[in-house]
Amino acid sequence: MDTEFINLTPENLKDEHLCCIIRSKKPHPGIEAKRAWLAERLREGHIFRKLNIKGCAFIEYAPLETAWTPIVGENFLYIYCLWVQGEPKGQGYGRQLMEYCLNDARERGKSGVCMLGAAKQKAWLSDQSFAKRFGFTTVDTTDDGYELLSLSFDGSQPRFAPSAKRQAIENKELTVFYDDQCPYIPQRIEKLREFCSEKAIPANFVHVNSLGQAKSLPCVFNNWAVFYDGSFVTVNQLDGAAVERIVRDAQKLSATP
Repeated sequence: MDTEFINLTPENLKDEHLCCIIRSKKPHPGIEAKRAWLAERLREGHIFRKLNIKGCAFIEYAPLETAWTPIVGENFLYIYCLWVQGEPKGQGYGRQLMEYCLNDARERGKSGVCMLGAAKQKAWLSDQSFAKRFGFTTVDTTDDGYELLSLSFDGSQPRFAPSAKRQAIENKELTVFYDDQCPYIPQRIEKLREFCSEKAIPANFVHVNSLGQAKSLPCVFNNWAVFYDGSFVTVNQLDGAAVERIVRDAQKLSATP
């Protein structure tokens, strides 16, 4: 079954689709941004492995030391995304992709593998109940319910960076931190900018464009993080309706005696 998969490389990156947004000829800003980001990351040991079909079944992971997330530890791999949807779903491809990552970690002499989770599953995070079937357990938490899941081979464990547990900023405006790891992000940002402008909602969009910046963010972060009124809200990517709910809920809370 292993021959059904392919890893992206500097040589094939420009010719292979990126699974979650598939395009053949028509350009797409998110895909081009992701390709440029990947071109740099592949040289750091980053892995993007996918089912070799025109569909969505892939895993993406990197050495924790160079993973753009405020999680710290020595000699771990970090899973950004494990996603199977559509026709490939239910055929065991997710299991094969996870097993490939775990075997790769062992062959590289890594201490283990980790990923971001939450007490309640978030829409834009990989399925943590699936990961727990392989032995992943919660090794660190934030006060608002996010979890660091880890499968350790030697007893050592990663941790959230101290800044990630802050989950607060001074800016009271809607603030979105984002990077180019997910190809959905550029169009999502463009639409949110337009929506906030139309609705006169003050907003601040912070492009995370370096490893150092990502490692020191004041919140949990997989590729996206939202604050409002100085407090962390979610890692889920938002549309206009979600922004209106966030603003409305904050206004109700502030009006409560």
